[in-house]
Amino acid sequence: MSAARLFEVAEINLPFVGGSWRFAETEAKRIAERWRARVVANPRLYNGRVVMLGAHAIETLADGARVLTGGCFETDYASFMAWRDFGFPDREAFNVFAMAALIGADGGFLLGEMAAHTSNAGAIYFPAGTPGPEDVFDGRLDLTASATRELAEETGVAASEVAFGPTWTVVYAPPRIACMKLMRLAEPAEAAKARIEAFLAADRDAELAAIHIARRFEDVDEKRTPPFAVEFLRFAFAHRPVG
Repeated sequence: MSAARLFEVAEINLPFVGGSWRFAETEAKRIAERWRARVVANPRLYNGRVVMLGAHAIETLADGARVLTGGCFETDYASFMAWRDFGFPDREAFNVFAMAALIGADGGFLLGEMAAHTSNAGAIYFPAGTPGPEDVFDGRLDLTASATRELAEETGVAASEVAFGPTWTVVYAPPRIACMKLMRLAEPAEAAKARIEAFLAADRDAELAAIHIARRFEDVDEKRTPPFAVEFLRFAFAHRPVG
């Protein structure tokens, strides 16, 4: 996996091009075996459909603004997870996803700790998930829709409750491409944490187990926070007015 580079991106344009994934076809037997083993370890896993990115580019327009462009295709979660577990053997496929970089009115970032029954149990990061067909509208992958859907599902916070940042921060570390959208709440971080944790307590199947607040980079648990989220927070605390 390459070292992360960060880009401020004004627009994300990812048309859905469809087509089959050669990796999923040629490795079908190994994928099935790997998935069976995963389900034995965690029977609550579900083999749904996900959307991945193929050929792409970050282009700079005449006015200096950057745009992420590329074509997307659909596969199943089992194939996606096997690709990850096998060390990303298809170098022409990429995991592009959006994260809701949730921040309180007082500048505290709110990160979720993944519940024990999830595939990333114990990890701490912003509401996010691999996009699916439900995030494709008018033939394009809509990462804003993906981020707000994950935000609502994981925290109970609706899109109408946040003010969106004007750009995306793309943490580019192929094969992972994390697209971070700043989402600011009108309430301070502690109040939001209490409200979200009440929402989690009422749902026995909640994806999150707890909410963590980071008011400065030293608050980030680097051992449990994925590198792309760590790099975003390092950048945010260094370059953004978060108070």
